[in-house]
Parts: sequence; structure tokens; C-alpha cells
Amino acid sequence: MSHIETTKEGHILLIHINRADKYNALSPDMFHDMGKALAQLNSDPELRVAVLYAAGKHFTAGVELDKWAPHFASGNAFPVADGEIDPMGLTGERHHKPVVIAVQGYCFTWGVEILLNTEIRVAATDTQFQMLEVQRGLYPCGGATMRLPREVGWANSQKVLLTGNRWSAEEAYRWGMVQELVEPGEQFNKAMEIATQIAKAAPLGVQGSLKASRFSEAHYHDQDATVKQFMTDLSPVMNSEDSKEGINSFLERRDAVFSGK
Repeated sequence: MSHIETTKEGHILLIHINRADKYNALSPDMFHDMGKALAQLNSDPELRVAVLYAAGKHFTAGVELDKWAPHFASGNAFPVADGEIDPMGLTGERHHKPVVIAVQGYCFTWGVEILLNTEIRVAATDTQFQMLEVQRGLYPCGGATMRLPREVGWANSQKVLLTGNRWSAEEAYRWGMVQELVEPGEQFNKAMEIATQIAKAAPLGVQGSLKASRFSEAHYHDQDATVKQFMTDLSPVMNSEDSKEGINSFLERRDAVFSGK
């Protein structure tokens, strides 16, 4: 039985983690189903953005370590199968449409790492974050050692990575890891509000912005390569039907209706 459920709501893909009786602990099957959900987001031309959220009091208490230990010991970490998108964004193709995540309660280990691979993060004020791997005899292998220092700064990241201690939603917000803080129970509604705004924007523009931002981050010290890639990708967007619609709607003082073409 899958514990990852997907539903289309207009141009928004809802990705629902539903294993609340186990605190949404991640099993290998759930990981693969998450990869399939992100592949659906990438491949469906009607979808423009996803909202990732979880059932129950907690987003996740972590992974089923006994089932993942053989993978970690083999050096394979989180294996991604053909036709899947890596939820951690470490190997192969990444999702190329935005993902808005909503978290609450415990957001431990893989919950933090998948959050760091999303574009916009909403947290309930009761959220507690933790990378507790060093307390279990290993260290993070889903991207936290790479992304957390960039997101929250060196000292803040090492404080939580090296001790395995928890940090609060308020700290995450202050550090810039989370963009919105809401009352418990309101995190999904806020995520949907943001996703709806993205879904109304020009899809080629949104995806172009995401692609350009990622390229710039990966080539931070090579401005010439970044500008060249930016200009190469910009031309087809500027010549798109959506670009014309954007200009016409502005001149006609009306809301634009974008088709993604």
C-alpha cells in the first residue's frame, strides 16, 4: 500500500504523505512513490506547481532506519529508479516545476532534506527540526551537509549537524530556511495560497526562473557561463505565446491567462 497520494487540483499537484500512524516514517517504497509523484509533476503539461504536505500531527519522525541501513552501508544512500525524480535532488534529473512544502510537528532527517530541495517552505509554529544522524551512528546522506550550510550559514548548520539537537520553527524562519510561519493547522492553506499564485503566473517564466536560479547557484563563480545560459534560455520564452499574452494583457488592463506555450 502506498502512503504517498497525489491529486490534481487545477494546475496544482497535491502530494500527500499519509502514514500518520507511523509518524510518516519514510520507507523505501514511500521514497520511490515520492519519486514517481515528482515525475508526474515534471511530465504532465497541465501541472505547474506542487504542494507537498503530510497527514497527522507530525510531518515526519524520520526514516525506517532498519530498512534503510543496508542502502546506507552499501554507499547507495537513496537509490532512484528509472522514471523517478530524486526527492532529495542529488542524482539525475530534478523536478523542474516549483514545489511548495508545508510542515508541522516533527520534521526530522529526511523531512529537513526534502524541504531543502523545495522552492518555498511554510512551517507551523509548532514545528521542530532535527538532523539526529550523529546520535544514531551515521551522518546525513540526503543533501543536508551540502545545502544546510548554504541556507542557514556555517555556524548555525554545524551547531545542529554536529550535535543532532533540535531547532525551532522560529529559528528556521530567522535563519531563512523557512519563508512563512503560520499557526498549527494553517500550513496547508498558506502553501496552497502561494501555489495558486504560482499557478496563475506564466509557466515558461516560472520554470525559466527556477532553471536560471539553479544554474546560477551551481556556477556561482562563473558569471560568464551564467549569463550565456540565461540569454540562451530567455529567447524562446520571449518569443512564446505567453509572452505576447503578458504584454497584451498589460496594455489592455486585464488579467493575463497563460497557456504554457
